Amino acid sequence: MGAAYFYHLTRNPLEATLPVLLTKALGAGWRVAVRGTDPGRLGWLDEKLWLGPDDGFLPHGLAGGAHDADQPVLLTTGAEAPNGARCVMSVDGASVTAEEVATLERVCILFDGTDPQAVEAARGQWRALTSAGCAAQYWSEESGRWEKKAEAGG
Repeated sequence: MGAAYFYHLTRNPLEATLPVLLTKALGAGWRVAVRGTDPGRLGWLDEKLWLGPDDGFLPHGLAGGAHDADQPVLLTTGAEAPNGARCVMSVDGASVTAEEVATLERVCILFDGTDPQAVEAARGQWRALTSAGCAAQYWSEESGRWEKKAEAGG
């Protein structure tokens, strides 16, 4: 059974935090689905990932191509994971179910701490997942480095 990790972004934006988490997930041997809600925003993230440092290349692609199944990291708005993802990273309030948390290695929910709607949506996801019995951790970068601030379930 996996766990949901909530990442409250207050110091670094999504485009800076996501590559760090993706690198860790790939290092663990997991394929990843980055799940968003807006194809345009995922296209923007795709560009940001391509423009990363030369020594930090992240192999990835946007869903809908002929090689989705081959992508170590697949950016998608869908709930399916044609790349066999063992980790889902939810951005921009994309939904995640308790069943996914139970069957995946990890679910990461990244949310913008400067956006009150995003914070409230993440709180709702926390309540829904933990009340369904999912293990969850809440991480904050408020102090300047990532610290675990809360843990539930499991």
